[in-house]
Amino acid sequence: MNAAIRINLSVMMFLQFFIWGAWLPPSFGFFGDGALGFAPWQQMLLNIAFPVSAIVAMFFANQFVDRNFAAERFLAVSHLIGGLAMLGFGAAAWYGFRPGADRLSFWIFFLCMAVHCLFYVPTISVTNTIAFANLKDAQKEFGPIRLWGTIGWIAASWPFIFILVDWAKVPSMKEAGGFVNWLGSALGTGLQGDALNQGKCWAFLVAGIASLFLAGFSLVLPHTPPKPAKEGDNSLAWLEAMKFLAYPFMFVLFVVTFIDATVHDGFFFYAFTYLGNVGVSSNWIQPAMSVGQIAEIATMAFLGLVLKNLGWRYTMILGVLGHAARFAVFALLPNPYCAVAVNVVHGICYAFFFATLYIFVDEFFPKDARTSAQGLFNFLILGMGPIASRVVWPTLQDIFTVKNEATGASEILYNPLLLIPSGIAIFASVLLLLFFHPPKMVIPDKAGG
Repeated sequence: MNAAIRINLSVMMFLQFFIWGAWLPPSFGFFGDGALGFAPWQQMLLNIAFPVSAIVAMFFANQFVDRNFAAERFLAVSHLIGGLAMLGFGAAAWYGFRPGADRLSFWIFFLCMAVHCLFYVPTISVTNTIAFANLKDAQKEFGPIRLWGTIGWIAASWPFIFILVDWAKVPSMKEAGGFVNWLGSALGTGLQGDALNQGKCWAFLVAGIASLFLAGFSLVLPHTPPKPAKEGDNSLAWLEAMKFLAYPFMFVLFVVTFIDATVHDGFFFYAFTYLGNVGVSSNWIQPAMSVGQIAEIATMAFLGLVLKNLGWRYTMILGVLGHAARFAVFALLPNPYCAVAVNVVHGICYAFFFATLYIFVDEFFPKDARTSAQGLFNFLILGMGPIASRVVWPTLQDIFTVKNEATGASEILYNPLLLIPSGIAIFASVLLLLFFHPPKMVIPDKAGG
């Protein structure tokens, strides 16, 4: 692959996931009573804007890219509109947290979030499409390209260690007794209340700026034209992709992807509150959640080697079992050091299942439905899985929340609560082991053909 193309694809992945990594982790808990103060139904609308967009994208945006519009141009237009919407969300939130300012209408926030998600979500499939269209050996080359997306997610998170420090409470270097003590004091002194929430607003503003930058950069990406349907093909690319679920091994993979996506999203639902409860400082929570992305860099780099030696099935099984291990540690070892350290398995969870899945889909589906095939599984990973997550995990959390008789405060019984997603992940891995047996050769371009 041409070095210039490799660099462009790497920058594309970096910015694509920088945007998402900037605003998603701080959003958990940001919409409720501790920050924007929206009612439960309003929080639900904001939280499902992203997964609903994944469902819409499967039927419309991905179809449009496959059949009608060059992928890199679609990327540019989508990030331009989505970036402006995210800037609007961040500006509205920042304005509301100024001293004495009135909060703006919920519908302003919802409109901005809905527009951003509607245009951002399809670009996850589109960036994969552009990458795969320009790779000669996807199993070997996709991992090193995609790891730059992971680096982008990390780069968006770590500056907030310092942005969310309450500098007014940090002693001078002389008072602290040296640089090391001063740094330790600074890193352990997080903002609270409206000051913390206003600091989080920068996450949304930065995401919007990065989206606009990617909109411009998309114009220098390799030209990836659409592939109109051939005579005899289904004109609906998403319907062409869905036909492949008639293969039993593909249907099993579809079911397991839904389960894994639901469990995966459960980590984001529980982790922000859980890490705070076990003693992680507020300004460290977002970087602590990104520890897994650091490990993901290594697993992405070696993904091709792992696939070559273990094959599709066992690589994916390891990815699913990573979730089981992380939730088990959360449940059984409620310690800040253990909670942060075990996030290294996130690299295994993502690279060995989701990234492997994207490579598998590109290899086994027809090229004229490439974006819709990616969207078919993103329908689960970004759509139905997170929607199920928003129903299942809050319901279970309510069941396992009790009142402490001594203090009168509500407490979440993380053990046994977090053993439930751990057990579900084990079940999904057993399904793969017993029923996922893909053929060695690429299946025909037509389901049943």
